[in-house]
Amino acid sequence: MKLHVRKNDHVIVLTGKDEGKKGKVLECLPSKGRVVVEGVNIVSRHRKPTRDVPQGGIIKQEAPIHSSNVMVVCGSCRKPTRISHQPLTDGKFVRACKKCGDNIDK
Repeated sequence: MKLHVRKNDHVIVLTGKDEGKKGKVLECLPSKGRVVVEGVNIVSRHRKPTRDVPQGGIIKQEAPIHSSNVMVVCGSCRKPTRISHQPLTDGKFVRACKKCGDNIDK
């Protein structure tokens, strides 16, 4: 499954308990159609003590949400937008904002 968002994109959440929150995409899971967004869908995980976390305990972390519940925020016009694909001179395509037409892949 191909996603319309990529890692490090700035997105806004459209639905759910975190509706309206903005954040950066930390991780994409295309096989599941989900993305992990910074500061969104925080869950509590009970962890055993390990070398990385010697005290263990309850850790708050971001959980994946479905990619259809987020929309990319354009870097120039600062508005949520859909993605269009603009052709370059060498035959490749780049993602662009539907509202202002500016390049998103900067």
